[in-house]
Amino acid sequence: MTVEVSVEETQKEEMVVSEKEAKMVDDVAEKVEENPQNSEDEPKPNLVEKSSSYREESNYLSDLKESERNALFELKSKLEEAISSNTLFKTEEKKEKEKPMNEKKEKTEEVDEKEGNPDEKTIEEGEEEGEKESEKKVEKNEEISIWGVPLMSTESSEGTDVILLKFLRAREFKVNEAFEMLKRTLVWRKNFKIGDILDEDLEEDLDNAAYMKGIDRENHPVCYNIFGVFGNEELYQKVFGSEEKREQFLRWRFQFMEKGIKKLSFQPGGVSSILQVYDLKNCPGPSKKEIRNATYKAIGLLQDNYPELVVKNVFINVPFWYYAFYSLISPFLTQRSKSKFVVARPAKVTETLLKYIHLEEIPTQYGGFKRENEIVFNSENGGVSEICLKPGSTETIEIQAPDAGATLIWDLTVVGWEVSYKEEFIPTDDGSYTIIIQKEKKMDSIEEPVRNTFRNNEPGNVVLTIKSNSKKKKRAFYRYHIQQGCSV
Repeated sequence: MTVEVSVEETQKEEMVVSEKEAKMVDDVAEKVEENPQNSEDEPKPNLVEKSSSYREESNYLSDLKESERNALFELKSKLEEAISSNTLFKTEEKKEKEKPMNEKKEKTEEVDEKEGNPDEKTIEEGEEEGEKESEKKVEKNEEISIWGVPLMSTESSEGTDVILLKFLRAREFKVNEAFEMLKRTLVWRKNFKIGDILDEDLEEDLDNAAYMKGIDRENHPVCYNIFGVFGNEELYQKVFGSEEKREQFLRWRFQFMEKGIKKLSFQPGGVSSILQVYDLKNCPGPSKKEIRNATYKAIGLLQDNYPELVVKNVFINVPFWYYAFYSLISPFLTQRSKSKFVVARPAKVTETLLKYIHLEEIPTQYGGFKRENEIVFNSENGGVSEICLKPGSTETIEIQAPDAGATLIWDLTVVGWEVSYKEEFIPTDDGSYTIIIQKEKKMDSIEEPVRNTFRNNEPGNVVLTIKSNSKKKKRAFYRYHIQQGCSV
């Protein structure tokens, strides 16, 4: 039994899974891989209901609750104090250095004991010099910023507020937790050298694995993540074949995220988050532990260091084994995290995407009208019309061509298809013959949108006929353009 799950869930916060729980995930993965025929019959997990609104929260101070404004002012105060006293990085960096420094000190003491000449003063002086050098590096920075927004600047206070609100919302407006999250993010970005990542020449073979295309209904940039490319064994080994390659994959993923952030505006009322679409068609199954572990690690780092930068996570073409994994991972996600997830099985891809993206912005492979290198339709002539097909009904669309020698171009799609479709040119002159452009044929549920053209030699109408045999209502969308005196 196939069940559509439509869940809308917010960005993941901290997902902590014990070794025992991780082993459970692996066991389920192996079981699903070994017995795929039984998985369709298993009940799907109960997922949370849809959130009441697709719009993200306002970044205007006037729209915030009093408690939220107070939390923002308190976080700004803590941040400014830490920057002024040069302690923003110190605590976190000290924790990072403690372990290797202690190990180094222990090794040095062992050597000194063997040589009979301990030099504790030299070690302590070296550590102090290192700390002073680190402090100097921070002092040299004119501004501490993130995603191009200074964290302490009166000129960019509105942008700073937008950034800080993201960290506060990720921690339910708990100021201390949001402050610690921000500090860890700044240290991670510094250690991982995120500031230089956009200039790096990383994996070119992954260009088809993720790309930005179009905007959604709220003007958020849309990012498409295509997991099916990793079904190619050669590419899979090239990307996930070793620990070093998996680390390179992570760095590529963060670089791509930073490129997407460049399209955002961190101002009140601006678009400050991305709509993520994950296509799981032909994605390697749960037996491929390398991609699964790399993905888990990427998710963890993204949720910890890029809070509230994703407005929705839309999973499409979801295979059956995904539900088993979701049922195990779900308990570790907060309710806010879950409210940004949307999951759709293959038959519901176009219908699901239409809830968030206009049809003319959805790529053709997902049932939309957006084509590469479009030269016919634009913002002025690309308007889309919709008609409703009642169960068992027949609808026609007429494109009038009163003048001979014109070229008519049209796009048409039916959500879910499963209809009969034909195209004709019917001349105005009763003495002329009707021309069959496309003879009647049944359209399967996986059909891509139709684009066709016709050049008329006499006045008449192009008639598109759609006959529904379904017991459910259907939605049909179309647009057309008439070019006089030219051909396409």
